[in-house]
Amino acid sequence: MRYTKWVIGIVFIIFNLIIMADSAYCQEDPYLPFAEVMPAPVGGMKAIYEKIIYPEIAKSNGIKGKVYLLVFINENGTIDEVKVLKGIGGGCNEAAISGVKSVRFSAGKNNGKPVKTKLSLAINF
Repeated sequence: MRYTKWVIGIVFIIFNLIIMADSAYCQEDPYLPFAEVMPAPVGGMKAIYEKIIYPEIAKSNGIKGKVYLLVFINENGTIDEVKVLKGIGGGCNEAAISGVKSVRFSAGKNNGKPVKTKLSLAINF
């Protein structure tokens, strides 16, 4: 009984720390996961594949598969960042990023206005 206030105080502090950590984690992402008109590479996926050089180390080791990327595209259609969601190694991840970054994208649009959008892409090797 005499520790009740102390235990309640500790629980209150822990609860507040959890809420603060959660609110820092849930900051609003400026990049939309969907838009009325989604961004697309100018020239289509063919333009990306033309820029990709299959790494020799991947060829010689028989590395094949898909590299999954998350591409952050701003209102101008330029790429701000590319993250590998799932890679296959052997230099393929880097080659996929390089190929995507070398192509211009059309901007995503909501209500006719350009918006920041994130786009997932799968690059086959």
